[in-house]
Amino acid sequence: MQQKQRAFFRLARAVPTTTWSAVDPMTLRPGFNSVVFLLVGLWIFGMGHASLIVSGLGVSPWTTLAQGVSAQTGWSIGTCVLVVGILVLMIWIPLRERPGMGTIANIIVVAIAIDVTIPMFPQPTGFAIAMAQSLLGIFLLACGSALYLTANLGPGPRDGLMTGIQKRTNYPIGWVRTGLEITVLIVGWRLGGVVGIGTLMMAFGVGPLVAVCLSVVDRFGGVADGNSDPG
Repeated sequence: MQQKQRAFFRLARAVPTTTWSAVDPMTLRPGFNSVVFLLVGLWIFGMGHASLIVSGLGVSPWTTLAQGVSAQTGWSIGTCVLVVGILVLMIWIPLRERPGMGTIANIIVVAIAIDVTIPMFPQPTGFAIAMAQSLLGIFLLACGSALYLTANLGPGPRDGLMTGIQKRTNYPIGWVRTGLEITVLIVGWRLGGVVGIGTLMMAFGVGPLVAVCLSVVDRFGGVADGNSDPG
């Protein structure tokens, strides 16, 4: 019993296999449960971005990078987000990551979730409320990541970079995520991107939180023998 309790609090080192994980991330006919966890996870992930945006305390490090690229090139933020995404996908090649339907769904569902949920969050009337919304956003991003990544239908461009590096190096996934966020933040800031307290909290906090959420997901839905995608 003591051993099980300790396992509950152990940070996940990698994305676990769960009862809803698809057997093949490249499948075009995933099980119903895999699709549900993918879509729910992506929607929560998008809500996290919306909460961060409304808080006004800073955007994600990747958005800071896009702002920096925009400052250097004169391109729009949207164009820079697209270009950065394409460059990240190119880095997938040496990491042997493969896109799946979840990769495409990431681009579409997250964008819709941000647009739909931004009006649902109240405009903060003080620093305390803004801080609470920023923390909520980071928590939602971590929870959403844990759910949609365990669907095993292909990560988004940036999460694919995280999982690819983790598989190749075997470093704990929380360390990999934090290292990526801090690196992207520094590069974006040096290029002229905007950094706020929410950006710093995101850079240093989302990695450990993703590891915690993956550990909780593994505790309640993980499988030991790799059997998954029950349909």
